[in-house]
Amino acid sequence: MNLSNSYNGGKIGALPTDTGISFIVGLYFSFRLFIMLLSVRLLGTDPQTGTEINLALNFLLLIVVAFYALGACDRTFRSMLKLPSIRWVLLFLVFSGCSLLWSSAASLVAAITYWCAMAADVAMVALLLRVEPLTEFIHSMMKGYVWGACAIALIAWLMPAQSDLRLGDEELLGTNQVGYLCGFAFFFAQYLMTQKLGKWGGAAIVLGVTLLRSLSKTTIIAFIVAEGFLLMRDKSMSRKTKLGMIFVAALITTVFSGLLTSYFDIYSNAGNSPETLTGRLGIWAVILGEAVKQPWVGHGFYSVWKVIPPFGEFEARHAHNEIIQQFYLYGAAGVCIMAGLYGSFYLHVRRFATGSQRTFYCALLLFILIRGLADTEVYDLSLPLWAIIMFSLLLERPSWLP
Repeated sequence: MNLSNSYNGGKIGALPTDTGISFIVGLYFSFRLFIMLLSVRLLGTDPQTGTEINLALNFLLLIVVAFYALGACDRTFRSMLKLPSIRWVLLFLVFSGCSLLWSSAASLVAAITYWCAMAADVAMVALLLRVEPLTEFIHSMMKGYVWGACAIALIAWLMPAQSDLRLGDEELLGTNQVGYLCGFAFFFAQYLMTQKLGKWGGAAIVLGVTLLRSLSKTTIIAFIVAEGFLLMRDKSMSRKTKLGMIFVAALITTVFSGLLTSYFDIYSNAGNSPETLTGRLGIWAVILGEAVKQPWVGHGFYSVWKVIPPFGEFEARHAHNEIIQQFYLYGAAGVCIMAGLYGSFYLHVRRFATGSQRTFYCALLLFILIRGLADTEVYDLSLPLWAIIMFSLLLERPSWLP
């Protein structure tokens, strides 16, 4: 008997939509950002042990999902691969996996483990999409992701501020990671609100305020541009609602004006710090200089950390620019794959989304692309592979519903 089918499909054994495994997967995908930090600060482990705990939870969750997804399914992997954007996801996974053969990573074992973790994320979403009702699964996963992000936001507020006044941990967690997670989760909360799937206004405010408090400059700029685009183009939103959002944003900015002024003073005197534009230019120049030495297939998966020399006391985990990152890791092939993946997803949005839905997805892409100009992820794309699969199928939901 397949215990993974929902009541909407008329079958037996469903878990409640908002407390089932899809909710747990979404919760884990966001909250795992803090697992290593909490392990070190609360349990007294070393960072490596904290990372191992996080990875172990990732693989354990995959095993649980795999058992949960056993049995009859509503859709097949082959049918999912009919979508071009999902085929690009598979190509990225395969190529990045093959790059382990020539990777210059400081630890090949670590590189293989991180690639498996990235593939596990994709596998979990794909497995659940085989057996779960599409919209219920995705909505439940979004809810879990938002709850996890809100938990991180609240913990971040309780932590001591860094020396430059920003959220995060000086040694273990950069503020840009906190800011980006809150910004990305904000779009999930916004989507849930537009679909009238509960009251998510409070969560959106917590995430938005935490993003501003993080003082993650690129993410904040990307967020303002994307939300400004959405407010101007979304005709389904009333004028009163738009004015209310602008008023709340202005009020929050005014409340934090003193903090913003203090941070600007620190930033303007930071010299060549990696957090400044001058520092970023230095990182880009060094990594780009290394990238052109292997321009076709790059240096391989996870080949920045402990490979690129430190910039003073700062050691880069990635290139702080998504295009340079892909060029360094996978060469011209990687840049073409990234362009193909984002391009196919955009064309998918243009083809299937209409009205306010199209505006939402375009705003999300705008947020991702602008943020990628000065920051990125260590091994995944800024728009995670699992999210591309999720949104691609959601856009085609009329033809995918059981």
